[in-house]
Amino acid sequence: MRVRVFYHDKCFDGACSASLFTRFHRECVAPEASYEYRGLVHRAGALFDESEFTGDQNAIVDFKYSSSPKITWWFDHHQSAFLTPQDHESFKDCKQDPDCSRRKFFDPDYTSCTSFLAHIAATEFGFDTTPVAELIHWADIVDGALYESPESAVEMAAPAMKLTLIIESTQDPAFIPRLIPLLTAMPLSEVLSQPFVAELLPPLLERHKEALALIQSRAEERDGTIFFDITDHPLEGFNKFIPYYLYPNATYSIGLSKSSFRTKVAVGSNPWTKADPAKMVNLAQVCERYGGGGHARVGAISFSPDKADQAREAAAEIVAELRANKPFA
Repeated sequence: MRVRVFYHDKCFDGACSASLFTRFHRECVAPEASYEYRGLVHRAGALFDESEFTGDQNAIVDFKYSSSPKITWWFDHHQSAFLTPQDHESFKDCKQDPDCSRRKFFDPDYTSCTSFLAHIAATEFGFDTTPVAELIHWADIVDGALYESPESAVEMAAPAMKLTLIIESTQDPAFIPRLIPLLTAMPLSEVLSQPFVAELLPPLLERHKEALALIQSRAEERDGTIFFDITDHPLEGFNKFIPYYLYPNATYSIGLSKSSFRTKVAVGSNPWTKADPAKMVNLAQVCERYGGGGHARVGAISFSPDKADQAREAAAEIVAELRANKPFA
């Protein structure tokens, strides 16, 4: 059996989910299967190319729902999991079918897709999660921003944090597919020490320092909300906790950035804020108005590279909205 696994690209939880799915599927479903990996990214326009769903089984993890009948497995935990109402209805229909309902799963209450997938694999299929406990632990920390402090998130001492930096920054399409099988085969410190991984770290740490200095020079905090525009310095990614490292008392941040394939509006909230959660704005709902999505506390909107003016307009509207909704007021 040839299984194609589609995962949220350049995302630690996405890579961990793909690795955990592979181990679960091999141990509990098809011991003789072979696996191929394909990253998916949020971008303006169509998110899926059905011509790529060529496996005997096709799985999507940590990414939006596809109603294609070619998709065999689906696991996601994002509040904005469904692109259209029709997709949501398709999933509801699936849950009424005994066979389909045992292969497609959704729960936005889970911190990471990795921990959600682990729960389903253990409770529905008898999968032993003990050997992958470290991976599940760190996927929750990274995807849920459950760091002890802004310093631990930005200074990146732990192997998982260094791996996150590499995963989010790589431009080699073959790198993450090569990395994925290792994540459930050895401790994260050993994954990081593999030569093809370790050699990437020093220049990325230097680039991280440069991104920190750039955002520090551009960021403005007012009324509890940070805004920065670094679209004139194209980056494929940056540490999303830098704004709170610089302004620890802020509640929200909006970052406008540009990469090779999109102009991105990143909208987040300070994981260490003392604000009353009941008074905070649901950022997934804000992003959905502009065609994006995410979680209640973090989201993003993708525009095509030539739509920078639209992205800038959306960012300005969101900044104004969040500055007007001060949770401490």
